[in-house]
Amino acid sequence: MAVITLCSASGSPGVTTTALGLALLWPRPVLLVDADPTGGSGILAGFYQGMQQYEVGTVELARSPLDLSDSLRGVVRPIDGTNVSYVAGTSAHQQATGLGDLWGRLSPTLDELESTGQDVIVDAGRLGLPGWPQAMVALADLTLLVVRSHLPSMAGSRSWATALRKEAAPWRQPGFLVIGAGKPYSTAEVSKVLGLRVVAKVADDAEAAAVYHRGETAPRRFESGRYVRSLHAAAEAIGATVSRRRAALVEESPL
Repeated sequence: MAVITLCSASGSPGVTTTALGLALLWPRPVLLVDADPTGGSGILAGFYQGMQQYEVGTVELARSPLDLSDSLRGVVRPIDGTNVSYVAGTSAHQQATGLGDLWGRLSPTLDELESTGQDVIVDAGRLGLPGWPQAMVALADLTLLVVRSHLPSMAGSRSWATALRKEAAPWRQPGFLVIGAGKPYSTAEVSKVLGLRVVAKVADDAEAAAVYHRGETAPRRFESGRYVRSLHAAAEAIGATVSRRRAALVEESPL
């Protein structure tokens, strides 16, 4: 498959929770990279409820030599009982500005993981903050702006959507992931207003999302509930989108 980046333009629409949920339900082994510049790892502080201590992560990776292949293996940690491993992010927002050129150097290394049967999901946090992973957002196979279907969230994303439509291919493949479609606007309305395709949607279910967001005990029928079903559907839609783009590139390439 590919490298998929999730990010937001404003507020806290649920990027970290959605990235983790997608990773835990992903059909193949997947590496989850915490590149959120706000600090305070959503995996360690949220999913693990602070019971898992920071060992190594992006800070140490940024200090590594130019070739990051060996260094990346040294900072990856597994989520036991799953096909997911992760790279912990910064613990404070001040550290994000010190990551320097890490994201541009790391991108080709993550691309190479596909040959090992592993995909990558990147939690890029909020766009435009000091230390945000601009190169990772631009170079991912698919970058999804996470937005809720109400007016404040859509308004906060409008300027980024406008810039993406006007600039000459600033990102390889941009799109939206909508949380809570129909509350009140449909995915078709979101796409029409913002001018970019809605690739996937995830149900708005605070109780179920808390399992990933805060490590809460799963409610009854969690695995068969609408939230988990929507994450499965989103993963399928994301995979199909990446596959279609790659097929189109093959068709367009000269023999």
